[in-house]
Amino acid sequence: MSSEIPMRVAVVGATGFQGAAVARLLAERTHRVRALTRRAEADRPPLPGAVFAAGDLGRPAEVRRFFEGTTHAFVTMPLVYEAERVEAYARNVAEAALAAGTLRLVFNANTRIPPGPTDVAAFETRRLAERVLRDSGVPLVVIRPPVYLDNLFSPWNGPALVDDGVLAYPLPESARTAWLSHRGLAEAAFAALTREGLEGRTFDIGGERSLTGGELAAAFGRGLGRGVRYEELDPVAFEHGLAQLLGPATAAGVAGIYHYMASGADPLLMAGDDGVSTEVLDLAPSPVEEWVARQPWQVWSTDPDGPDAPPRN
Repeated sequence: MSSEIPMRVAVVGATGFQGAAVARLLAERTHRVRALTRRAEADRPPLPGAVFAAGDLGRPAEVRRFFEGTTHAFVTMPLVYEAERVEAYARNVAEAALAAGTLRLVFNANTRIPPGPTDVAAFETRRLAERVLRDSGVPLVVIRPPVYLDNLFSPWNGPALVDDGVLAYPLPESARTAWLSHRGLAEAAFAALTREGLEGRTFDIGGERSLTGGELAAAFGRGLGRGVRYEELDPVAFEHGLAQLLGPATAAGVAGIYHYMASGADPLLMAGDDGVSTEVLDLAPSPVEEWVARQPWQVWSTDPDGPDAPPRN
């Protein structure tokens, strides 16, 4: 399979940050992108080079129409953690991909998944979706990312980082984590779509290296040119804050990952895979400090007189 031949890629999840990053990279590399969305036209994100198609993952006929005429697919499930709904979504995607003759489907599990069963819906619903897709017979590659650096470039983290040098996140300080950017996810997805001989493989993708909380803070300090310290955020407090934004059910689903990590049941779940994915997918992730240095952190400054404060109107 060669990336030199233009692909026609069905992207499920392109209105979210992860799918949008993949759609942008595909368009940059002159591949055709079709994005499934339930959003009204005025509420769709800017994705140059992508064509939006209205549809709902829960409606098989709409998913089939969306896949018609495409050659490849990249799928990220929405923030839904009800097993029956996720299973139905995965089945609809699988049937549509088979009907369209999809040459390869890359499924982004949106998280690492422990090897054994858990009571965490965020893990088990994605494990279920993987199984449905794999059992369908569609040519499948699965990528399982750890935690995204882009989560830290946000209204919840940015001001404390810029003003106080505090990096707070709901992972134990000792949990070694292969932090990945959305762009890094997109590079891995592109490789998974285009490199030969990957069907049936599952990759624990990640960043350049695994970092403890203290090492992550040090990397941020180098990127920002100031001292940064790591603070463990209580997953309960994280969930309560998230519930105000996403609602209690979705917040509980997302926060389940952090409750699990706080339990210490699998401290290396988010760590690197000893270079397997970077070697097979031929990736070269940038160091965290390089990613940090490229971000416009000044937008989060709350000090109107600080040297990095954004210009006032």
